[in-house]
Formats: sequence, structure tokens, C-alpha cells
Amino acid sequence: MSLWFGDVAGIDLSAMASGTLIENLGIEIVELRDDALVGRMPVDRRTVQPAGVLHGGASVALAETLASWAGFLAVDRERFHVVGQEINANHIRPMFSGWVTATATPAAIGRRSHVWEVRIADDAGKLVCISRCTLAVIEQRSTYGTPGERG
Repeated sequence: MSLWFGDVAGIDLSAMASGTLIENLGIEIVELRDDALVGRMPVDRRTVQPAGVLHGGASVALAETLASWAGFLAVDRERFHVVGQEINANHIRPMFSGWVTATATPAAIGRRSHVWEVRIADDAGKLVCISRCTLAVIEQRSTYGTPGERG
């Protein structure tokens, strides 16, 4: 059984990310499973700190992006919207190049809040960062949109 609400096959998350931090960091959604959302981000000049190591803030941006998209897909988007409330991250190992892949899975999905665990791994599957993101579910039609639909 899928945890996503309604028909999510036609939702183009990449189009919604156009012109945002998500696009600027090179974050891509690569897989929508019944129980998880998977995305990736390059480790390059956009995402490293001056020492050449993946910036912790970039990892957190990736984690919150995946958690927020997952929350968005898990609610009735005509009635609800999700917003980040809290995020934490443990940075486990450094990355200097390549790609990191993030997998968001639900730790708890309630009527008014969600908690998502996001595991970020390197190309070899080794854990780089683990994050937990809490989302508030608010009673408001979802406001995600393409650049032409934004205020």
C-alpha cells in the first residue's frame, strides 16, 4: 500500500523546483516508491564549503527538500499544505565529489504533523548524513507551483 495521497504520477516536482534553491543546488527527484521518496544532489562547487567538503547546510537543504516533497505527496493537497517546523542532522562522513542520494521515509504521519527520516548516502551507499524533519500540516490548499504560478 502506498503512503501517497491520490494520484501522484502526474505531479512534476522538478517543474515546481524551477527557479528555487532546489534547482540552484542541483537537487533531483530520482524515485518515488510506495514507502519512500528518493532524490540526489551533486557534490560540486555549489554544495561544498571552502575546504572542498560537502557543506552541512547543503545536506540539510537536501533533507528538508525531500521531507517537504514527501509530506506534500502524502496529504490531500486540495485541503492541506506542509511546512517545515524543525530539522536536525548528524553529519557522519565527508564527501568531496560525486553525488549524494537521500531517501525520505516516514517516522510518523499524523493529522497535524509528520516526522520524516532522511538518510543521505554516498555513491558507495555509505551513510554521509542522517536527518529528521518535522512538518506541520496546515489547513490550506497547497501553494507549491511552477514559476508562473508563484506570487
